[in-house]
Amino acid sequence: MKRVDDFRLRLGKQELVPIMVGGMGVDISTAELALETARLGGIGHISDAMVPTVSDRRFNTKYVKDKLKLYKHNLSNMDKSVVQFNLGLLAEATTRHVEATMAAKRGNGLIFINCMEKLTMNAPKETLRVRMRSAMDAGIDGITLAAGLHLGSFSLIEDHPRFHEVKLGIIVSSLRALQLFLKKSERTGRKPDYVVVEGPLAGGHLGFGMDWAQYDLTTIVAEIHSWMKTNQVDIPLIPAGGIFTGTDATRFLEAGAGAVQVATRFTVTKECGLPDEVKQEYFITSEDNIEVNQISPTGYPMRMLTNSPAIGDGIRPNCEAFGYLLDSSGSCQYIEAFNREVAAHPGAKRISVKDKTCLCTHMRNFEIWTCGQTAARLKDTTTQGADGHYQLLSAEHVFNDYLFSTDNKIELPAAESHPC
Repeated sequence: MKRVDDFRLRLGKQELVPIMVGGMGVDISTAELALETARLGGIGHISDAMVPTVSDRRFNTKYVKDKLKLYKHNLSNMDKSVVQFNLGLLAEATTRHVEATMAAKRGNGLIFINCMEKLTMNAPKETLRVRMRSAMDAGIDGITLAAGLHLGSFSLIEDHPRFHEVKLGIIVSSLRALQLFLKKSERTGRKPDYVVVEGPLAGGHLGFGMDWAQYDLTTIVAEIHSWMKTNQVDIPLIPAGGIFTGTDATRFLEAGAGAVQVATRFTVTKECGLPDEVKQEYFITSEDNIEVNQISPTGYPMRMLTNSPAIGDGIRPNCEAFGYLLDSSGSCQYIEAFNREVAAHPGAKRISVKDKTCLCTHMRNFEIWTCGQTAARLKDTTTQGADGHYQLLSAEHVFNDYLFSTDNKIELPAAESHPC
């Protein structure tokens, strides 16, 4: 009986353990989690989502404070078109985060950065270009293009000296999306080094509509694999979303996948950036407590726990401090929803906004508890103490369980010893 360790992912001349840990923002996929994955021979991700905010937390910089001070005069103005990111400081924050991570890297694995196209930041093309190029300057091993079609993303970095060196990948949820990307990027003379095929059971933003339940990862991967084989397109496919055991992963590898991307099981590891009390919420959750909603201002459906504090909150937009989802005209769907509720409830000290959320503020505060559909099974991966708390796992334990397990079994961690 085969297991994940019987397979290897080949990227160029390098062979890797075929496990990729997804890039969960904002600093949920921490540098520590990515480093541990790379040490074990796989591919770990950090995320560039709200990277100035991440830098402030990690390196005691003051990007958010200084930006708020600069635009404080605009706080009561719902027109946010004046709120701009300083591209030099954005490059500085990205470089600091990536350089520190790469300097600590050990082992034979790789560290990639997840770049979301939907982080438009009031200058979509310019800010995406700076984030990608700065990560390349800082020595990142690879870039995964996420949350959008990224049809023009390769062109933003094609003149970079590392354009043909850095591993570049794209996340898609359909054959059509992949075909569009390949056609658009063809003129750069550069194909993706890998393609992550994210299915409908993934956590966070989904590449599907609210009809997501009508789709199936196995079917989508098979369709893309067949098309690539017919058209002699040789790019490793990496299925993602709902791959909960090593046996799940092995089935995809046996069917021709190059690797698998996993994330949900790593949300309850010690290396994950979620606060420990939030990790306990993940352990105790049930299937009935997981929903796909449309509260994200990006326009994409989003999967999360139904008791996430951000749902229904009516906080004033914090674009002067954050503003990562402002479009090129300085607009955001949450601002529109907030203004609508303020107008409908004149004089109210606090309002509730049901249909959208201030994604920047709540992601920064770990109040949007995104998860995969399999999160309800997390309690079965560990032990529960006498006090009711579930034991946190190490990233190494989860990684190795994927690598060596068979028959859909999950190995529980050794009980932690506590001093009397």
